[in-house]
Amino acid sequence: MGKGLPKRSEDYSLWYNELVKRADLAENSPVRGCMVIKPYGYSIWEKMQAEIDRMFKETGHSNAYFPLFIPKSYLSKEADHVEGFAKECAVVTHYRLKNDENGNGVVVDPDAKLEEELIVRPTSETVIWSTYKNWIQSYRDLPVLVNQWANVVRWEMRTRLFLRTAEFLWQEGHTAHATKKEAIAESIQMMEVYARFAEQFMAMPVVRGIKSESERFAGAVETYCIEALMQDGKALQAGTSHFLGQNFAKAFDVKFTSKEGKLEHVWGTSWGVSTRLMGALIMAHSDDQGLVLPPKLAPIQVVIVPIYRGEEQLEVIREKASGIIADLRAKGVSVKFDDRDAFKPGYKFAEWELKGVPVRLAMGPKDLENNSVEIARRDTGVKEIFSLEGSISEKVETLLEDIQSSIYSKALVFRDEKTTPVDSYDEFKQMLDEKGGFISAHWDGTAETEEKIKQETKATIRCMIFNGDDEEGTCIYSGKPSARRVLFARAY
Repeated sequence: MGKGLPKRSEDYSLWYNELVKRADLAENSPVRGCMVIKPYGYSIWEKMQAEIDRMFKETGHSNAYFPLFIPKSYLSKEADHVEGFAKECAVVTHYRLKNDENGNGVVVDPDAKLEEELIVRPTSETVIWSTYKNWIQSYRDLPVLVNQWANVVRWEMRTRLFLRTAEFLWQEGHTAHATKKEAIAESIQMMEVYARFAEQFMAMPVVRGIKSESERFAGAVETYCIEALMQDGKALQAGTSHFLGQNFAKAFDVKFTSKEGKLEHVWGTSWGVSTRLMGALIMAHSDDQGLVLPPKLAPIQVVIVPIYRGEEQLEVIREKASGIIADLRAKGVSVKFDDRDAFKPGYKFAEWELKGVPVRLAMGPKDLENNSVEIARRDTGVKEIFSLEGSISEKVETLLEDIQSSIYSKALVFRDEKTTPVDSYDEFKQMLDEKGGFISAHWDGTAETEEKIKQETKATIRCMIFNGDDEEGTCIYSGKPSARRVLFARAY
């Protein structure tokens, strides 16, 4: 299964694309730029979704659903927002088809033109804030803490499975508050929720940061983010949380009567993560043999592969394995007993290695004689013989915990080794080309300098580290005074 998988060191992009397909995560659809998420890939997304949703509800948020279609006039109400998304919108102009009179299939019925075109949502701020106008009248109606799980469409020209597709799955939170302080606190809280999920479940270390003005979400006053580093040294924006100020409240006239009896515009936030996290999970941990999944997100945490000749041996192994399976499931561990008779054990080993199952147990006649089992861990490939005189469920539990923490530690060491402070533009360019990763450098705070560095090096400002220490210095490009270092990187 894993043989012939391209090596990361030779062609990282090809390795990624092939791994997504061979591990049965996703495939390209008949519609350019869209994807079919296959059952194994979707089961990983479901586990992500379940944990994130739980964290949202623990912070007081509720789920709702809003329309897929947005009247075109709505996007015109917030100038920065429409400018930011105008080039990515899919537009519905007609509502009916008809048979072609010349027998060439179906055509658009010219008599079925919509009075106002509808935009397939690229994000839902406009339609949600138009709804909030009806929901909010008084300070008693606040805060509104709503999240939506949905699909969105952004008409991307260059696509890659999970990382950038024309249609993708995500969640988008949209909240309304009585004060600026509350809204900023909400934005920061949700950035922290994303960071905790990335680190505790994805085993992926992230940098908490604030975007530069040019990288800010269209229509936001401030964008908070988490940035991760992939194994090829490129950064990936893994989640964003936006303080919207009163921009959308003013655009849609969303006001409330305060405790003092004054009529004021509310303060807003929005925040989201998407199936791009699937791409991050793959690129942060996987190797030349296939996926390496953190146990907390693995659809199958343990696979048991019987090694046998004939149905009689299989039945004996199955009976022995049934007790192990029951004990593991009682502890909440997901287990698969792979008794498919059309494939040999070696094929099964390679398949489950490719699919990133954290722990593999192998049981054959000799193991039964010795009352033991072979245990192999996916992240290191280390194997050991474990006596079933001991508690296999406790052993596996401990092993899964160790794999989860070891994967995170490995990624953290990699990120730290790939984070380099520089003090000159020549050193900046050298480190980008030779080492990659995050480059910590002084910037004069101007969009002009930021754009010139991007044009010359393809590196962008990923973020200003949240609560990072201010350190005055000199901009590496312009030589002008700089108030702090920022993180640059080439990115997805």
